[in-house]
Amino acid sequence: MRVLVTGSRGFVGARLIPRLEAAGHVVAGFDLDSVDICDPGAVANFVQRFSPEAAAHLAAVAFVPAASEDPNLARRVNVGGTKNLIEALQAHASAARLLLVGSGEQYPALEPGSPPLSEDEPLAPMGPYATTKTAAEELGREAAEKGLDVVTVRAFNHTGPGQALNFVAPDFARQIAEIEAGASPLMRVGNLDSVRDFLHVEDVIDAYLRLLDPKVPAGIYNIASGTGTRIGALLDTLAALAKVSPQIERDETRWRPADARVGDAQRLRDATGWAPSRSLEEILAELLDYWRERVREDAP
Repeated sequence: MRVLVTGSRGFVGARLIPRLEAAGHVVAGFDLDSVDICDPGAVANFVQRFSPEAAAHLAAVAFVPAASEDPNLARRVNVGGTKNLIEALQAHASAARLLLVGSGEQYPALEPGSPPLSEDEPLAPMGPYATTKTAAEELGREAAEKGLDVVTVRAFNHTGPGQALNFVAPDFARQIAEIEAGASPLMRVGNLDSVRDFLHVEDVIDAYLRLLDPKVPAGIYNIASGTGTRIGALLDTLAALAKVSPQIERDETRWRPADARVGDAQRLRDATGWAPSRSLEEILAELLDYWRERVREDAP
């Protein structure tokens, strides 16, 4: 199958492409350095030349605070870019399957301890990131009504080596690796009582690969572990792995009331047989080892 990947050099895209190629697919990808997703002509030309049978749309402003800092950019990329890709597929590859990647952030923030969120839960996007992802999903729904084969995913938190330090798990892993290497034990953090649903990025990619299969019914799928993890537990586990005792200080600029978002992926399991393969401790141990090596490399 010929598969187009937008956001090809991003955290997920750079991992997805070799997985697709290893599975025997012919892959073409683009990122901002080659094709601007906000340029409808450039996107249409690429799609017309490659003639994909499937497209994984990963290009996005994907960090929540970055979207809040520049909501116009988030709208141009997350909504306008999705519109450009959909229109290009409709014009030049109308039989292709579109994997449209959304987020668990589109769901309402609940009290910690609330049951996992299914795809039937009404959306309640807050802030530019979740709002633009929901608007992009609506474009996908409209395209599906016109005949495009659209699979929409709402992916909950995922991490792994190479993820930007903007995200909480790699940020904690880096700081713990630095403390282990002799740095100050002080860590300034936000609210550690919030609860999130964490997966390894490779498990998310496994779900994407399964959902690109045209035999899997189109529709909306959560990608989630179904298990809520307190943010403080990430820190506790990393500290235990490194055998260090960080000194925790509240950062008022990052603090917000505790909330929870945990997903129910039963629909995905029923449709594809998918299940996560890595435990949270395995995920964090891998992250810590990655940052240990980086800290050693950066040492004088």
